[in-house]
Amino acid sequence: MIYQNTEIENTQNQFSNAIKELQIGKLLRKANITKNCGVPAYEVFQFLLLLVFQGKNLFRFLNSKHRDQAVSKNTYYRFLNEASYNWKKFLLLLAVKATAAFDKLTRPERVKVLVLDDSVIKRNRSKKVELLAKVYDHVEHKFQKGFTLLTLGWSDGYSFVPVGFNLLSSAAKSNRYQEMTTDIDCRSNGYKARKEGLMAKTDAAILMIERALNAGIGADYVLMDTWFTTEPMIKSILSKGLDVIGMVKQLNQRYNYKGKAYTLPELQKFVTFDGARNIFGSLYVTTKNEIPVKIVFVRNRNKKSECLYLLSTDCSLSDAEVVRIYGNRWSIECFFKASKSFMKLGTEFQSRSYDAMISHTTIVFTRYILLEWIRRNQNDQKTYGELFFMFCDDIQDMDLTNALQGLMSLFTDIVSMVSADIIEMLKNKVNNWMASQPLFIQALFDDSCWES
Repeated sequence: MIYQNTEIENTQNQFSNAIKELQIGKLLRKANITKNCGVPAYEVFQFLLLLVFQGKNLFRFLNSKHRDQAVSKNTYYRFLNEASYNWKKFLLLLAVKATAAFDKLTRPERVKVLVLDDSVIKRNRSKKVELLAKVYDHVEHKFQKGFTLLTLGWSDGYSFVPVGFNLLSSAAKSNRYQEMTTDIDCRSNGYKARKEGLMAKTDAAILMIERALNAGIGADYVLMDTWFTTEPMIKSILSKGLDVIGMVKQLNQRYNYKGKAYTLPELQKFVTFDGARNIFGSLYVTTKNEIPVKIVFVRNRNKKSECLYLLSTDCSLSDAEVVRIYGNRWSIECFFKASKSFMKLGTEFQSRSYDAMISHTTIVFTRYILLEWIRRNQNDQKTYGELFFMFCDDIQDMDLTNALQGLMSLFTDIVSMVSADIIEMLKNKVNNWMASQPLFIQALFDDSCWES
């Protein structure tokens, strides 16, 4: 019991330190997440942020012996349902702060990427959730009741930070089970989030990339899977000053190679397939609208008789480098898995309000950033900061001569306080040790002598 209590206190201290270092209270105020009276918004947010680490949902916690640490249930739900809060701005500000700190821990030439992907938030048992729609799940290959969570993340190959998201309903009215509420102020942030939730997926993706770049998040490439890697999408991202690396689906699109148009299977004929290699080769081609790209042919490990096609708009990269950079896209899949399995994404609060789903998603993303911040601080020596460099300076200032002479002076002072027979024995031991040392070590103790 004592050991477990110590661990809990240590965990709470780590979270408190991380929240202070990230200045979450200041970021909440910048995003208009404040209250005029009652319990401060910062305290309500901190409670909801750390609730998942208590091992209880809100209902169980309010009915447990720790209920004196919380306020009323209505306070928390009013906070989640508030339409004036700009949750997307808060998440973007937090991501800027985290990525800027992580950027200082890596070499400037290290590749940074933006990763774009989506996942389905299921609400199959719901009927009257605002903007609930029929969406297609590419994992289970069937339609689900819920939302498409379009997410943009930043990665340096070591850490992943969610930068923005859009909880998409269906753009087609016939696929929506519920429409937007009519009693919401059209000037509020909640109304703007609802309008963005009705956008096409590609338009919402470009909007998130624009916001990330305008906020100061630096990246070299945008990584996408086959659904997003289309020519209009590539053209839009190139206009933002970023290159694209994505997997291309084997469809009917044509690529121009040596004056002729070929499909992807037809382009395979120009590459030598070697059974001992995983990267078969690459070709420099142009798209229908004359965008120069590089196609890299990679073995499909799940079906070795087929190959995968990686497209890169940066034609200067080697084949291995294209594959290595695209491997960073896996970090967003790990993020979705961790968020749903451990941080209760989409399951913690079953509210009918679209505002509550936006605020809950932001809280889950903040938990992930918080854990990533703590993980990076524990595993990277450079985050010791000023204390680390202060110790380095102290060690450099203490040279070998002063250190050894000071140590020997301390030793002789202590020996002088013991009996004569022990002193004689120690003298013999020290003399034997001195005789075995190199000459430059012996020269350091010429001035040292024993008291009679």
